Amino acid sequence: MSKLARCAVIAFALLFTAAAVHAQEKYPTKPIHLLTPFAAGGGSDILARLIAAPASESFGQPVVVDNRPGAGGTVGAGIVARADPDGYTLIVVSGSYGANGALYNLPYDSVTGITPIILIGTTPLVASRHPSVSIKSVKELIAYAKANPGKFNFGSSGIGSLDNLAVELFKQQTGVKLTLVPYKGSAPVMTALLSGEVDSSFSSLVPSMPHLKAGRLRAIAVTTPKRSRALPDVPTVGETVPGFDVTHWYGMWGPKGLPRDIVMRWNSEAAKVIKTDAVQKWMAREGLEPAGGPPEEFRDRIKSDVEKWKKVVKEAHIVINQ
Repeated sequence: MSKLARCAVIAFALLFTAAAVHAQEKYPTKPIHLLTPFAAGGGSDILARLIAAPASESFGQPVVVDNRPGAGGTVGAGIVARADPDGYTLIVVSGSYGANGALYNLPYDSVTGITPIILIGTTPLVASRHPSVSIKSVKELIAYAKANPGKFNFGSSGIGSLDNLAVELFKQQTGVKLTLVPYKGSAPVMTALLSGEVDSSFSSLVPSMPHLKAGRLRAIAVTTPKRSRALPDVPTVGETVPGFDVTHWYGMWGPKGLPRDIVMRWNSEAAKVIKTDAVQKWMAREGLEPAGGPPEEFRDRIKSDVEKWKKVVKEAHIVINQ
């Protein structure tokens, strides 16, 4: 190769590199779609909107929240997993995402087939009972269930739901027999619990709180390793059953191969939003613990959940018809 040709090749390479760097620096140049795999009004939807508004101002481009519900959250997640890794299609998911990786035959790997961005917050499920049920503690529940196999029942929002898996994990770690009563969604199971149709349920803290405060339900325990700041006097299941942990969480991720600079811009932006007074107050009111941290911590959380739920699903012989 002649000296002139070598110079031309070097010049072209430098020009291409500069153009690529400039293109990265300009991100974003068009609206960003922030998906949530559930209908409007749920926790992931609210958090997506809380993040989208300030992010739109910071990035100088609209961040559009796009609800894509269906199949336990797998529809929306699949859209993002298949999207181009350019930073224009992202998603806010909940703890059911980790369970879905164990339940469904997904066309992508729940851990390695995505790019984690940030863990936004964590919250427990709460084991609550109808006031007519005399059992007041996990210890009493275990004793009753062992003396009366299958007599005590738990309502769930559906086969394969996080509250369903929480019941199965509890059964496996304690050796008790409980009767699971599945409903089609969280609203019907809450109605059943309030009417006394079922004895108890592991429910999300957010819809449970008004009923707990009004005395329509009684809390038995929360499912996180530490007590909830929303219910500081309510013990954890783990205080009686060591190692029991069902942590419901919210986090953000993008397609596999998302450039590191875009990942860290979103990580930084979301972390700032989490620390704002408005979001802190909303989280405190809803019983969420703010999280944050590097993307790697969120990846480890997803990996841990998928591994745990695979074991639970296998032992419980849970099969989801796809």
